[in-house]
Amino acid sequence: MTVKYIFRTLGAAVCILMFSTSVQADHRWGAYHWARSAAVEINLKVVNSTTGDWTPVLSDSIAEWNVSEIFELGIDRDDTSKRTRKRCNSVTGQMRVCNAAYGYNGWLGMATINIDAESHIVKGTAKVNDSYSSYWAIEGEMNHVLCQEMGHVFGLGHTSEDGSSQLTCMDYSSDPGSQWPNEHDYDLLTVIYDQVDAYNSYDDSVGGGGGGDTKPCRGKKCPNFGEPEIPPMGVRVHRGRNHEVWVARGRADSLWIHHVRLVPEEYR
Repeated sequence: MTVKYIFRTLGAAVCILMFSTSVQADHRWGAYHWARSAAVEINLKVVNSTTGDWTPVLSDSIAEWNVSEIFELGIDRDDTSKRTRKRCNSVTGQMRVCNAAYGYNGWLGMATINIDAESHIVKGTAKVNDSYSSYWAIEGEMNHVLCQEMGHVFGLGHTSEDGSSQLTCMDYSSDPGSQWPNEHDYDLLTVIYDQVDAYNSYDDSVGGGGGGDTKPCRGKKCPNFGEPEIPPMGVRVHRGRNHEVWVARGRADSLWIHHVRLVPEEYR
């Protein structure tokens, strides 16, 4: 598939993605959100593909995001082999969290979402790059970056681009007070998810059900829950001071969108 073909196919969607990365007062990440068919908590299953030094960070991040009224995250299973962590396959209807030494490629963290034609997130991954070990020695930055990547998978963007602190993990500061979500993040999730959809895009099967009466899904709107897929990177459509956005075509007219947290110059 050529770059020219990708841009011709994506067209206006790519342009929207470029503008949606700019700082907004409510720091949404575009219009991306998980679909839910009833106004109940989204019981989003998390696949733990982290090593022992990151697993407590993941557990704390889950606890902090669960303060919101929208999500009830829970680890569905552990899959922590080196191969699994390096590949970090996405799982439809779920979020996988991974760490590995992904190499000196310029990024600290990467959030990846797969969206359908209605901008509903149907799967996501959050990755952190162990190769930059000197950066992770900074107080609180393991918490900060992993919390941030998970926030992107929910549909949140960044609160600022200039490195200033808003006391949230969704900023780009190195303030020790910016390790976790704040009340504004929780409030914004309530605004983003102040709607119901025709179907659930998250895996609401037994053990992670979202409650309510889920309408049967058919055709392209019916995800194959549990199907693993390695997201292609595609092409870069935006570069900012601290991040990049990449887009690729997926299966069944879906899009892959990667929000890449760049390594500060002094750590490259």
